[in-house]
Amino acid sequence: MSVIDNSKLFLPRYRSYRGRLIIASCASALELARNINKVYQDGIESKNSRKKFQKLIDPPIDKQFLDGEVVVRLDEHVRGADAYLIANLNDHDLNGSVNDNLQAFLDGIRAFKQYGAAHVTGVIPYHIYARQDKATNRKREPITVGLIARQIIEAGASQIVTWHPHCELQGYYGTTMVDSLDALSLFHNEFSRFKGRSDVILVAPDAGAFKFVVELADKLNLASAVAAKVRPQPGTAKISYILGEFTDKRIAIVIDDMIDSAGTMFALIQRLATEYPQIEEFYIGASHNLCQEPAFERLSSLCTDYRLMGVTVTNSIPQTQKFLGLPNFHVRCLSKQLALVINRIHYDESVSVLSEIE
Repeated sequence: MSVIDNSKLFLPRYRSYRGRLIIASCASALELARNINKVYQDGIESKNSRKKFQKLIDPPIDKQFLDGEVVVRLDEHVRGADAYLIANLNDHDLNGSVNDNLQAFLDGIRAFKQYGAAHVTGVIPYHIYARQDKATNRKREPITVGLIARQIIEAGASQIVTWHPHCELQGYYGTTMVDSLDALSLFHNEFSRFKGRSDVILVAPDAGAFKFVVELADKLNLASAVAAKVRPQPGTAKISYILGEFTDKRIAIVIDDMIDSAGTMFALIQRLATEYPQIEEFYIGASHNLCQEPAFERLSSLCTDYRLMGVTVTNSIPQTQKFLGLPNFHVRCLSKQLALVINRIHYDESVSVLSEIE
């Protein structure tokens, strides 16, 4: 799969579009918004050398009162604009919780809508509460992701852009469009050095990840396997069995959508290392790392004791300095993918072509 040239993807200025383009950010995503804006400007400039025409609202649009209430203020008029509000709903650099960040995002969407923006697209690389998409048997749990979707719709979002969500989101958003960006090309590029090798196997840590792992294995011409797990209690995992052919396999790559406590990753790699001692190297790929303390301890232990040679995540959640200090810990930036999506939505074009981006 070849890398696609930016100049062939960014659409030129003279095409019809949906109004004045505004990119804004909540406090949780200022660095990401600045990077997206820079990639966007560079892409447009490579296509058209005229004056830059879109606006990044900087600084962030939200602050807090002393009692913790969120306050959003727009420092310029937005009537008729095509607005994109970027938020990292899970951000460990801020004092607020995911719920505080969600409130700032909702207030920001409402502000743009209330003051006349023609379109308001929410860009949330990590969609919180996507794990609460169904009730555990006999636990009487609410389907919280549906409630979050309704809040975002009620706030006034015209569209949502997110990265590799834990569940299929469109059904919860009804007629509000959701662009769930695919991580397949990113991990294809990340592990392309192993393509076609008979001694390498991709492993899904549970049934939920298996479809994605099979697709990736097909593109890389690699074998695949899947583990079955149970959770005796939250944050812990027990591997019941592993389906797959590990004869002569020297490298195992575990792929999942997220790392929370890393309990599943730890249990799986520990069992693989014990049952298949010929495996010399382990790698982990995950779209989202929630930067939890138990995960740090477990990943550190896997590096030290179980031949974990590399961990690849994205900046869908800003990574803490502690995790960045792990051996062979790699963070892939989503700014390019998100800038290209914003560009194509702005011109009312399909974003499906972007599935080929590496």
